[in-house]
Amino acid sequence: MANPRHVAVIDIGKTNAKVALVDLDAHAEIAVCRRANAVLPGPPYPHYDTDGLWQFILDSLGALHRTAAIDAITVTTHGASAALLDADGKLAAPVLDYEHDGPDSLAADYDALRPDFAETGSPRLPMGLNLAAQLFWQFRSFPEISDATKTILTYPQYWVFRLTGRAVSEVTSLGCHTDLWCPTKNRYSSLVERQGWSALMAPVARATDRIGPVLPEIAETCGLSPDVPVFCGIHDSNASLYAHLATRPAPFSVVSTGTWVISMAIGGKAVTLDPARDTLINVNALGDPVPSARFMGGREFELMTRGHTGSFDAADIEAVLARDIQLMPAVETRSGPFQGRRHSWSVDEASLTDGARFAALSYYLALMTATGLDIVGAAGEVLVEGPFGDNCAFLDMLASATGRPVRAVSGTGTSIGAALLTVAARQGEIDPHARARTGSPALAAYATRWRNRVKSTTPARPG
Repeated sequence: MANPRHVAVIDIGKTNAKVALVDLDAHAEIAVCRRANAVLPGPPYPHYDTDGLWQFILDSLGALHRTAAIDAITVTTHGASAALLDADGKLAAPVLDYEHDGPDSLAADYDALRPDFAETGSPRLPMGLNLAAQLFWQFRSFPEISDATKTILTYPQYWVFRLTGRAVSEVTSLGCHTDLWCPTKNRYSSLVERQGWSALMAPVARATDRIGPVLPEIAETCGLSPDVPVFCGIHDSNASLYAHLATRPAPFSVVSTGTWVISMAIGGKAVTLDPARDTLINVNALGDPVPSARFMGGREFELMTRGHTGSFDAADIEAVLARDIQLMPAVETRSGPFQGRRHSWSVDEASLTDGARFAALSYYLALMTATGLDIVGAAGEVLVEGPFGDNCAFLDMLASATGRPVRAVSGTGTSIGAALLTVAARQGEIDPHARARTGSPALAAYATRWRNRVKSTTPARPG
């Protein structure tokens, strides 16, 4: 088929879901449908509302197709999730919310058998953030789920299965701190065989593979052409990275922002990653290992701005620098480079105006990001994807703290990056008009003081 122009991207984040119609000639989203990604309470455990999402997807495809004829479909989703299918291709169990702490009840048993970080590049994480820990807990705690499960497939590819009837998995989701993948050898980890899961794992496809046309009933329901192809899809942070891989020389790094802030180093310095600092080896769409660091920056932003005005001006920046107002880690204590610490302010929090609070929070998020970039050995220009790219205080502090150019990238992001999977020969273009920020001495000095405070402060444990 000819290169598609209008690609529908099913983009399911941890907090929100959308279906975007991407015009690859314009390199832009031209229409978007959105909804919250709801978590249902159970039974048998908190899980995603896959029925609601599926109806939303069908409705959205029909609406977007009326805007411009859909030429292709692909999918990108958050990580740390899998679908368990029974013999009839139905869900053998609801898709577990990875923030449920059920898997922690079997942590000791799981820790005794999980592979080393050296094999998987996957740190030990709480709750269900290690996908294999989810599976271990589900199969041990609910024997009926274990008995019914005939196929395990990664979450983006579950939606591909619903669209095409073909079950596959893909390496960017398998390589996302799952404990299931060995990135240096491009194969499943030893855990998969030891647990007897090898026969259950769906075949691995490439993110750029065309999996099949939409099923006839879906084409009819949505008004699509019956030969609209569906591509394999990708983990969301890797979708942001994909648009840059073939068009930029190394070294560079990409910071994907959203609920999670993921910092990914391409061609950086050789480092030994410390899993205790929420570092990991991601796997990009080409199957190559990518040293990465993460923290829940979007979640921290939501927590700290709740009930406060979300804006600042030059006077607020001046106040933050004059009073040396600093937020110390960590707001979200269970992830990131400073796990176990409890956040604190360098001044009386009650004395903060909303504008100063917002500016200092922006600086904190940039300094947390800079910490992640440092520990993964990032070098070269820093490209910021997603909502934090609209925050000039964040960008200025990130440039000052890293000492490297920082550029907010428009026209890429998860949906654009995923859409580009359908045209592997025509990859993304970075906005040539986006100004690179280079920081300032005053902000660099602020960053130094923040780092010194972090080093000298005894971590305050969550109470």
